[in-house]
Amino acid sequence: MADRFLDHIYQNARPEEADALYDAWADTYEAELAENGYATPARIASALARHCPERDTPVLDFGCGTGLSGLALKAEGFTVIDGMDPSREMLRRAGEKEIYRHLRHIAIADPAPIPQDSYALMTAAGVVGPGAAPASTIDMLIQTLPPSGLLALSLNDQAVSEAVYEGTMHAWIEAGAARLRFKEHGAHLPGKNLKSTIYLIEKA
Repeated sequence: MADRFLDHIYQNARPEEADALYDAWADTYEAELAENGYATPARIASALARHCPERDTPVLDFGCGTGLSGLALKAEGFTVIDGMDPSREMLRRAGEKEIYRHLRHIAIADPAPIPQDSYALMTAAGVVGPGAAPASTIDMLIQTLPPSGLLALSLNDQAVSEAVYEGTMHAWIEAGAARLRFKEHGAHLPGKNLKSTIYLIEKA
């Protein structure tokens, strides 16, 4: 039973099912991820902190879920954190942590949920990949950044195995529209024998 949601996300879920699935998962989400050693939020927050000394710069935690990534950002000293997520139940759980300045519900189908140039720092921990947000989300996030803005995101090994995800990032880099500041492969969900790659992208 404890693995039911993770198994569904990685093996069967379609993006159009995500709202209902994550709403149903909200109450047990953190316990299930903790059982499997979820490491990606802390790795993303650490990567961003190493390249951004200004800890009072507002950070958008895109796809914030129940707030695990927000807690990781706070632990690294970031003081102004906003969150967005398509699951109302996940947002309710995030709000209980009292670490976010603002929390906003977004629609999965919204192609532009973030006002242009509104955040110079963004994270997307465990957000993009098969069964979750599509590769076009990477385009949206980078496009929304102001020049020199930073996006820290993760792709698990399943996402990396599908060329479209890294290919979307590389298209920006190869065009000179963004720079890869950091890349590291490491732990994601050890309990599932699944790793992830952390990327730090700077918009040119």
